Amino acid sequence: MRRLIALVLVMALATTLLTTVAAPAAHAGAATNVALGLASFAVFNQIVGGLFYPRPVYAYAAPVYYSPPAYYVERPVYYAAPVYAAPVAPTPTYSRVVQYPHGRYELRGDGIYTAYQWVWIPNPPPPPPPPAPPTR
Repeated sequence: MRRLIALVLVMALATTLLTTVAAPAAHAGAATNVALGLASFAVFNQIVGGLFYPRPVYAYAAPVYYSPPAYYVERPVYYAAPVYAAPVAPTPTYSRVVQYPHGRYELRGDGIYTAYQWVWIPNPPPPPPPPAPPTR
């Protein structure tokens, strides 16, 4: 059936081409007619081209998966290395607090992970004097 349709279309195209080629150049028409003729030929070529040159169909085989063989392997035993404690920094021998009559300075931080910083802490105000005894 496809070959019959292709043969009919080829015959129609051949007669159209013969009449177009046989026409004198003066009757060719405007440039728009030429553009329309080329466009219609491109569409015709797309339709009929599939009849003579069928597109290939790609088929792939389904993948085959194999399970790994089951066998027992004795795993090696590893022992953890002993853990040694990190050395502890000695306690500083200097005083970290400086006292004054109205407050004190405290040294904060360790100098490694936290920077040293002197912080002023004022003494609380003295309590108010007790009320005077009542007079008679």
